[in-house]
Order: sequence, then C-alpha cells, then structure tokens
Amino acid sequence: MIDHPESRAQDYSMPKSDQSPIHSDQLPDPPDPYEDISDPSLTPTDNTEQQDEDPPSNSTVPTDQSPENILEVTTPTRLVHLEDKTIGYQLPFRQNRGKPPNRYSPDIGKTSKYPIANHVSTEKLSEPLKAFVHQLSAIHIPTKVSEALKDPKWVQAIKEEMKALEKNQTWTLETIPRGKKTIGCRWVFTIKHNADGSIERYKARLVAKGYTQTYGIDYEETFAPVAKLNTVRVLLSLAANLDWPLHQFDVKNAFLHGELTEEVYMDIPPGYNTTQTGTVCRLRKALYGLKQSPRAWFGRFTMAMKNNGFKQCNSDHTLFLKHRKGKVTTLIIYVDDMIINGNDKQEISQLQDYLATEFEMKDLGGLKYFLGIEVARSQQGIFLSQRKYVLDLLTDTGMLDCKPADTPIVQNHHLGEYPDQVPTNKERYQRLVGRLIYLSHTRPDIAYAVSVVSQFMHSPSEDHMNAVLRILRYLKSAPGKGLMFSKHGHLNIDGYSDADWAGNVTDRKSTSGYFTFVGGNLVTWRSKKQNVVALSSAEAEFRGMTKGICELLWLRKLLTELGYKPTSTMNLFCDNKAAIAIAQNPVQHDRTKHVEVDRHFIKQKLEAKVFQFPFVKSEDQLADILTKAISSKAFHNSLDQLGIGDIYAPT
Repeated sequence: MIDHPESRAQDYSMPKSDQSPIHSDQLPDPPDPYEDISDPSLTPTDNTEQQDEDPPSNSTVPTDQSPENILEVTTPTRLVHLEDKTIGYQLPFRQNRGKPPNRYSPDIGKTSKYPIANHVSTEKLSEPLKAFVHQLSAIHIPTKVSEALKDPKWVQAIKEEMKALEKNQTWTLETIPRGKKTIGCRWVFTIKHNADGSIERYKARLVAKGYTQTYGIDYEETFAPVAKLNTVRVLLSLAANLDWPLHQFDVKNAFLHGELTEEVYMDIPPGYNTTQTGTVCRLRKALYGLKQSPRAWFGRFTMAMKNNGFKQCNSDHTLFLKHRKGKVTTLIIYVDDMIINGNDKQEISQLQDYLATEFEMKDLGGLKYFLGIEVARSQQGIFLSQRKYVLDLLTDTGMLDCKPADTPIVQNHHLGEYPDQVPTNKERYQRLVGRLIYLSHTRPDIAYAVSVVSQFMHSPSEDHMNAVLRILRYLKSAPGKGLMFSKHGHLNIDGYSDADWAGNVTDRKSTSGYFTFVGGNLVTWRSKKQNVVALSSAEAEFRGMTKGICELLWLRKLLTELGYKPTSTMNLFCDNKAAIAIAQNPVQHDRTKHVEVDRHFIKQKLEAKVFQFPFVKSEDQLADILTKAISSKAFHNSLDQLGIGDIYAPT
C-alpha cells in the first residue's frame, strides 16, 4: 500500500450540523460473512456506472494516473446508501486491475548487464591490425548454398570454383555401373584476406561427403600427417628470439593435385548444369572431403619439397628443413596452409618461386591468421589468440551477455559419475567440449578444466554441462587472452611438472601436468589423468615427471634438427622432494619396483646430465593450474608468470 500524506491529513468527521445522536435502528446491518464482495462491480448500487467513470471528489485516488501513482490498495472513504441503509464500503475502480506493476516489465531499450565491450577492445592495436580484426568480425559467411545464391559475390565464387574443377579435369560424366553407389557433395564458403585486412576474394569450395565412403571399396589408406601446433609454437618462439620473418602461403585447390587410384562416383554438384541426364561424376582427381585426399595431396607435396633439396624433420613430418651456409629455412604445412620462416632470405625467395611453378600459390604476406588463430607482431613480440573463435563460440551458445566468471572451474568441484545423475544433451555436450579442446591450443588457462569435462563425453550429466558453461563464462571475462612470445636472448629449455594425487573422485587416479618453455616462452603443456592408481603422492609426482621428461627430450631433438642444439642442462622443476630423491637415488628399493621402468629411464638421463630436477616451492609451481582447481588469486598469478596476456583488454 502506498501511504500518501494528504490521505492521513484528511478529516473524516461529520459536519457539526449533522452531529445528532444516532439510534440503534439507524446503524448499518452487520456484513454477511458468506457474502462475496471480492468484485465491487457486483455491489447493487444505482450509480455504479457513474462511479466507474467519475471517481468521487472525496476519493483518495490521485488525479495523476501514472504507473507510480496508481494505487494497488486504497483506503475506503465513502458510504454507499441503498434503501436508507448503508451496506458497507466500496473500493474505487482500479485501472491497472490484473496487470503487474511497470517496475517488473522488461525495458526494451535497456543494455546488457554484462556487455561484452567491457572485456574486449581494439584500442591498443595499430590501425592496420585494428582494421584486420574488425574485418574478420564484420562479414557474414553463408552456411547454405540457397543463401549464397542470393548474393552475386558468392555466385561468382561458385562459378570460379567450377571453372577450376573443370580445368583440372577433376571428374568425367559417366553412367554409374550396376552395384556402385555415389557419395554426396556440398558447398563450403569462406573469405580470404589480404595482409592489410582487406578482402582478397570470396572463396567457394566443393566438398565431397566422404563420411559415406566404405573402406576397401572406394578408399584404402587414409593417414596423412598434419602439423603439430606444438611445433608451430616452437617456431614462433624461435622467430621472436632470433627475429625471423614469418610468411604465410595458401595453395589454391591443393587436393586437386592428388591422383585417385580408386573408383569413386559422386553426385552432380548443386548449381552444376549438364545436358546429359542420368549421369554422375566419376572422380579422377582428389577432392576435398574424400578420405584419401589428404594422403594423396601430402604425398605429392612431399615429393616436390624433396626435389628442391628439403628434408623431412623426424620430430614432425610436416616440417621441412634446408640448411645452407650455416643458415636454415623451414616450412611447416597444415593441409594447404603453410608457414615459411628462417634466417636465409635468399633461400626463402627461391622457395617461393619454386612452389609457384609447381602449384598455384597465393602469397598471404606476413602471418596474421592461421587455422583460426590470430597472430599479432610488434616490437614487444608475437601474440597468439583466438579472440574471434571465442566470440563466435559465445554467440552460438547464446552466452555473449552472460555473467563472467574469474576461474574456469570451481574449487573442490567433485565432478564424477554418479548413479543418480541427471543426463543432458549428449550431442550438444560433445560439440561444446570439442570446440573447447581446439581453443586450448592458445589457452593453457582452460587446459585442466577441459581435461576434466572431456572425461564424461560418453555419459554427460547436468552437473557436467554446468561445468562446461562455467568455462564459457570464464572465457567471457577475457575473450582476447592468449600467448605472448617475447625476445629473451636465449634458447634454453625448461619445464615444470606437477601431479594431484588421487584427485579423481570416481576411480582415485591422479592427474599430472607439465609446462615446457623454449627461449623463455611457453610452447607446450598437458593436463591428463594417469592410467594407473598411484599408491602415494611421490609415485604420482614421479609418473608426472616421466611425461614431462619425454616432452623435454622431444623439444631437444627438434631444436637439434633445426640447428640449435641446447648447450645447457635442461631443468624440470618439481615441488615433491620424495620424487626427486627417488630419481637421484642410485639404489633400488622394494617400494619403487612398480615404477622401475620409469626410474631406470630417468636415471639414465640424469647420469648423462641431459637434465636436472631443481626443487621449487609449491606456491611457485606453475604447473599447479594443470592438476587441480585453485583459488582465483593463485590462478591469475600463475598466468602472469606463464606469459599469458590480453592485448584486447579494455584500458
């Protein structure tokens, strides 16, 4: 009830001329307790309509009928007479009867409580990079061919692709033999950008639906290596420390260079006009989407690189090296996207000319956008992020305006499999976790959280889905966060290893994790549940150290092949003195029989002085965020030491 001062000050006494004694027969009848008076319109009065239209002058209803002044409950002030008897009080008419107050109504013009602009900005970027970033986010890419056919630019892109396919003699039109089946095809659209961020061309690609192929009938061997993103980060650390240039190239219709040996038939592509009825396309060249296409293309590309004097790296078969006069040139390829760097500028120029004669190449200039990863280079170093990927993920899940979280997973989460758990949408869960796994290539801060939710892909529950949504809320707090590769003046290899003993509530297995650095920059990391149950924290740490040592040895081998063999002993920092003592103790005890293989492996490397185990305090253990959920303060302190920053953070 709204209490008005004027209502309290009003005099309800009778006029003096009417103050005569009141007899008992003049008193009103007592109200009937069973009479329904909930609706004033049912009161038998002669002037009901007049009362509804014109409230009486002595009513407490304000003349201003704004939402703030409309009373929900009003004090009755007038007696109603019928046949010389007063039957009771009547509430005045309410114009907002049955309507909620406006204070509960949604405000259409109201902005979000947690706008995304508070967490991502381009103010710190240079003008060319700012234009490139805005261009990435501004253009809509169609997902269906019917949508693309409405835009002349995409129609022209489809025509250009069909012209290239016909020129390359990708297929021939034939009548399908009896007993053979065709595979489908669809169009995939994308946009190619110039080095300055402007649109280079609209790209339409015809993709075969290879998931309908049958092994042994229309394909055999399919394996083809793709570049390890760990190797890419190592090359970027070398480029930052040694001031190497970074060039990016794209092969037009790369898969069309591979020859097909199997008999494969495909449906007529959408938009392809042919006068021959009842015919299908028999593929003569490899096409995007076919299971054997990557293998055919990579074999063709490897042959071309070896003919030019390059050698395949044993640590990563997609990395090609050429040493000449004390200098090195490197090329790493991921399907049809390649990065070229090194300190031999003459050889890099010759390689570009050679590849242009072998394949139809497109020079994309300096490295800026590679496999959905945005690359920004300045005097401070090279910065990697997946800002656009995060924003697209938040938009697709409808969480662009959600309340941000300060950590990717809550402490003491106790996530596991329980008999009474409530199931959730399995396909949506797997799709979200899959996208988060790819995002963790530049976001080690979510590695542990993604590792936990990945364990329940086969049977997710509502609690598991809430954990995934928590990761998305954390990403909302800093969409542009990523890795910074700075110049530190050395190429030393260091690592941090840690383990959380019996942390899994379902099977009591431990979780181990490690960080590795090359030249002072973070290049590789891993968070993984161990395969066996550890009987002690020292055993869990010992097994985790073994995984970290294997990664350090791989990095050492890779740098040696690149021509930069480490000269100093590698450090693997550990915060468990018992595990360090077991590794350095030359005497074998019964309590270490179950880790005998790991112990001999570590002992051999220690004796060769390949690495050492410096002790580090638990509060300085950077790998702690890969094994368990920690407090917000400790979490963000670790990120600062790891070189994880955000050039898109608002000032």
